[in-house]
Amino acid sequence: MNIFKIKLLLILAIQTPISSCSGANGTNQRSSDKQPNIIYILADDLGYGDISSYGQKKYQTPNIDNLASEGMKFTQHYSGSTVCAPSRSVLMTGQHTGHTPIRGNKELKTEGQLPIDEEVETVAEVLKSVGYSTGAFGKWGLGYIDTEGDPLNQGFDEFYGYNCQRVAHKYYPTHLWHNKEKIVLEGNGLQDTLHYAQDLIQNQAVKFIEENKNIPFFLYIPYIIPHAELIVPNDSVFAKFDGMYEEVSPYVNPKGDYGNPKVNLAKYCSQDKPRATFAAMVTRLDNYVGEITTKLKELGLEENTIIM
Repeated sequence: MNIFKIKLLLILAIQTPISSCSGANGTNQRSSDKQPNIIYILADDLGYGDISSYGQKKYQTPNIDNLASEGMKFTQHYSGSTVCAPSRSVLMTGQHTGHTPIRGNKELKTEGQLPIDEEVETVAEVLKSVGYSTGAFGKWGLGYIDTEGDPLNQGFDEFYGYNCQRVAHKYYPTHLWHNKEKIVLEGNGLQDTLHYAQDLIQNQAVKFIEENKNIPFFLYIPYIIPHAELIVPNDSVFAKFDGMYEEVSPYVNPKGDYGNPKVNLAKYCSQDKPRATFAAMVTRLDNYVGEITTKLKELGLEENTIIM
């Protein structure tokens, strides 16, 4: 489907009142002329079998399951590509990999990836053109700050997170980006793990909902979790799974990892409890989804918000 058809369908869906529709609680409701809020959540490297509503038995994802039980399942809804940048390009442009401008993970010498073309119309630009406030919170990977691929140049009013997908291999990075401002995370680095970046991103996404509660918004949340590296804060979420599973052989990064002052040169940190950590990461993702739906209920936005 080309971007013109997507634009047409979106405008029809947004501007045409429908007599009734299924709300977030599964009940039929009368629609108004108010444009619905749209939240699109992308979980990086999450397989469908990692969700309990699709058969996962080792842990539960009740908040995501609730979306499935009160809405619908898409059993033939596929990623546009097998790797990061082109799959995101497909999602943002509505074009398949033969047409979408980004077709591989081509890196820039500086921080960031090959920028998406300026003339390509994104879903954020389409929605912004019909009055939506637009925000992206998570991993971008479609063009460095101030290039034509900068999310602020592709229809988003606000961006917070990892601009570069290489940097996103680390959950305790030295910095994130808020629009064009580099946010230095003091306490993160080769030895320190103070700020879990995905928690910071989640806080900003919830703040976006609060700040835009009175206007229609499009919230794109490309979460990093559960993409490797496998690491999660040593808190109550991890404690729930610590010791629950017979662990596979631990992963040892021969070049070092967090806590080693000499290195951190390879992509991923060492991890001696990969199964417990993975379960804790997916559970943390599920908790994030729960925070989003709870905030919508608190603000009275639940009945007029589409979550995918």
